[in-house]
Amino acid sequence: MPKPEHGQTQTYPGRTDEMDPRPRDEMRGYSGSGKLAGKIALVAGGDSGIGRAVSVAFAKEGADVAIAYLSEDDDARHTAALVEQEGRRCLLLPGDLGEERRCEEVVTRTVAEFGGLDVLVAHQATQTPVEDFADLPTEQLRRTFEVNVFGVFWLLRAAIPVMPDGGSVIVTGSINGLRGNASLIDYSVSKAAVMNLTHCLAQHYVKRGIRVNCVAPGPVWTPLIPATLPEDKVEGFGGQAPMGRAADPDEVAPSYVFFASGQLSSYYSGEVLAPVGGEIQAG
Repeated sequence: MPKPEHGQTQTYPGRTDEMDPRPRDEMRGYSGSGKLAGKIALVAGGDSGIGRAVSVAFAKEGADVAIAYLSEDDDARHTAALVEQEGRRCLLLPGDLGEERRCEEVVTRTVAEFGGLDVLVAHQATQTPVEDFADLPTEQLRRTFEVNVFGVFWLLRAAIPVMPDGGSVIVTGSINGLRGNASLIDYSVSKAAVMNLTHCLAQHYVKRGIRVNCVAPGPVWTPLIPATLPEDKVEGFGGQAPMGRAADPDEVAPSYVFFASGQLSSYYSGEVLAPVGGEIQAG
């Protein structure tokens, strides 16, 4: 993907059709081979960006997909159309995943509509940069953790008990959860928390054969970027990666297919897969 040539901003949570350049997020060059045939997936944060690409990839692999998202109805409807083009069912579940009741509701509705739940992707997140840590508002800290940590906790707590033995849970972490970020402080800490939650639950559910893994991307060009970062940070976004650019969502989604498919990852649990554009991580 070419680096954004100019700064751009959007109103949170952002819209795909206002991005320049438009991200590749529809998995148009991807051919499925039945790796998720007959499976039911719930993708939280599945309306756009990585979540859209994951939802479409799952559909191409044979899964029906429920998509939980905040309020981006246009993006969500477009993603649903892409899923349905693959002959799969799609359920749209708008609402705030920073609320405990809503996290429980999206699981209940998915099971009621589709008859079960085999794959859960906890991808919802919010971020807000700060120039000075001392100025980070408590309200912002609380909101970041409600969505990025508590929301993931509530979603997994509701979903895993109704999943069959051998199911798959995939949490979205971040390179910032691995090495921190000077301005995305509360976001980075929240991602470190859910990445550790991945390790804990992988051990907790190993006897049921439920695999709990994490994808921790580097810079990816999604609506969240122009909707949360200042213009000067958006211009050239991703250029700091060794590959010199941000990823498109289509480049990251196959990592989720890998963890979702028991055929591919039956011996993986508690793992962190980091598509970060060539940056080497210690350990």
